[in-house]
Amino acid sequence: MKKNLLLLPVVLFSLVLNAQDELLNPEERESVFTNLQSPQDEDAPADTSWNTGGTLGLNFSQVYLENWAAGGQSSISGTALVNAFANYKKDRLSWDNTLDLAYGILRQGDEGVVIKTDDRLDFSSKFGYKASKKWYYSGLVNFRTQFAPGYELVDGVPDENNLISQFLAPAYTLASLGMDYKPNDKLTVFLSPVTYKQTIVLNDSLADVGAFGVEAAEFNEFGEKVTDGRNFRHEVGGYIRLAYTANLVENVSLTTRADFFSNYLNNPENIDINWEMLISMKINKFMSATITTQLIYDDDITLQKKDPVLNDEGTVVDSGRGPGVQFKEVLAIGFNYKF
Repeated sequence: MKKNLLLLPVVLFSLVLNAQDELLNPEERESVFTNLQSPQDEDAPADTSWNTGGTLGLNFSQVYLENWAAGGQSSISGTALVNAFANYKKDRLSWDNTLDLAYGILRQGDEGVVIKTDDRLDFSSKFGYKASKKWYYSGLVNFRTQFAPGYELVDGVPDENNLISQFLAPAYTLASLGMDYKPNDKLTVFLSPVTYKQTIVLNDSLADVGAFGVEAAEFNEFGEKVTDGRNFRHEVGGYIRLAYTANLVENVSLTTRADFFSNYLNNPENIDINWEMLISMKINKFMSATITTQLIYDDDITLQKKDPVLNDEGTVVDSGRGPGVQFKEVLAIGFNYKF
């Protein structure tokens, strides 16, 4: 009985196939079997809504000196750089995302003194809805900080007892609403009358001295701390971002971005500036040279611009500290890979 039950499906399937052979002509039978084997005759068109890519760079240099009459120090340096983007555009929607990472160190001398030469973590995301041919209603968010601690230099050597920065100290977050002007694929100009900027200093010792513009701690006449320094600073103001990307000549590309922020409630005439530029020059398939620059001006960041001035009694009358222009330039030659 069980054998008969097992044979029943086989018999029914054979009858169906025989009936199909009788009902369909040879061309129709071939079409049926072709569709069974390949449900889709043609591959679906590739989704071109997303445009992704980036650059990975690794650079290394070494100097070794022994009994060198002209003087100098042995050194080893290295820099890693990642510049990636993921942009979406379909119908009236656009969504642009960028991630910039960089870290570099220099190890010099027989004692192996390590100095940080580059340190950056920067993520931006901008969403837009097309208003006209070249204008978009847009919203933008940005997060910027560093990876590793930074120390005050004493005679060219980092003093690990004098921390001046670290991860999330400082960090900057920005949320902005406005209009984005895109005349072409190379240039974008984002204009925002309403922008929220937050400065983060998640280190109590730095917050207590009011580093990076946060409110400092309060002390009584005996030097005892009455209130802690603030870890966060909040600002509302206007914001402009200019971004441009282009191939200058064959195998030489330029990417630059400039940010301008004005605090409506506190000295709006003092505009914060952050201008970054990357020039990439291709040597061959895997080798290239890169030049990166960054210029920063923030009225809330005080720098040691000159030596302190003392009076005859030894009292400091001029600390030599104040806001100023910060500038960094990195030239690197090494491995480069575009993805």
